[in-house]
Amino acid sequence: MEKKLIGVDLGGTTVKFAILTETGDIQQKWSIETNVLDEGSHIVPDIIASINHHIRLFDMTADQFVGIGMGSPGTVNRADGTVIGAYNLNWKTLQNVQADIEAGTQIPFAIDNDANVAALGERWKGAGENDDEVAFITLGTGVGGGIIANGALLHGVAGAGGEVGHITVEPNGYMCTCGKHGCLEQYASATGVVRVARDMAEEFAGQSKLKEMLDDGQEITSKLVFDLAKENDVLGKMVVDKVSYYLGLACGNLGNMLNPAYIVIGGGVSAAGTFLLDQVTKYFKQFSFPTVRSSTSLKLAQLGNEAGVIGAASLARQFIK
Repeated sequence: MEKKLIGVDLGGTTVKFAILTETGDIQQKWSIETNVLDEGSHIVPDIIASINHHIRLFDMTADQFVGIGMGSPGTVNRADGTVIGAYNLNWKTLQNVQADIEAGTQIPFAIDNDANVAALGERWKGAGENDDEVAFITLGTGVGGGIIANGALLHGVAGAGGEVGHITVEPNGYMCTCGKHGCLEQYASATGVVRVARDMAEEFAGQSKLKEMLDDGQEITSKLVFDLAKENDVLGKMVVDKVSYYLGLACGNLGNMLNPAYIVIGGGVSAAGTFLLDQVTKYFKQFSFPTVRSSTSLKLAQLGNEAGVIGAASLARQFIK
């Protein structure tokens, strides 16, 4: 019988699980709420209990699984299988995730950073078309990324490889939570788009529904900014152009450095679709040199919320005998 993989995508509000074939097809999936109370001490026991419960539910046993892979926020030590500093999980101290989950499930376990894992998912079964050279950018509350070169994730010496969100796109620009100025995250994340809109509205004197809403103190979202831009709101279009400029600049830098087959853009902000992609591509072509321009393509992510569990499961393929 073909053995299965388990993928776990650990987030601040939900933990997503999937059972997959060795070739990456999802057969079962489910999720539980992330209980971050008591310094996140319930999270790992809840994951173990949920996996064991579903293995029994599907009338399976631990030896029918190749392994479990998991994507986690925070600083991940892949060799030790530990996580620290995942503040949205309340994990302030070192968590021995691998040791605990292997002991609790009797299944081999591997872990990596959540953005890296989503990159693996898109590379394996999504827009990356299983190419050996893929860069992934995820635009959400922040901006994350993952770089696959020669078929393997780039981690760097301290695990900070692929931190696309901290590419400097505006020297002396907005202050980032990382402590430096002008990071892509401050302009192209969901919160960054709103920040750009607020600043541009202050200097904008024309007719615009977006400006009226901002002047009126109404709550706005990045989705609203894109929706208004699609409806030809003048300020909305200016904001999207500015955001696309910064994204295109970052993609140009990535392309010139790595020359991947694909730069894949995912995350909530990418729901703006081809409207965003077309404008980012225009700037990417401006900032990339001819060889890169003709060989690297920008694409929208295809897997949505399933990128995390699929990519996590791919980590477990290292245990295939």
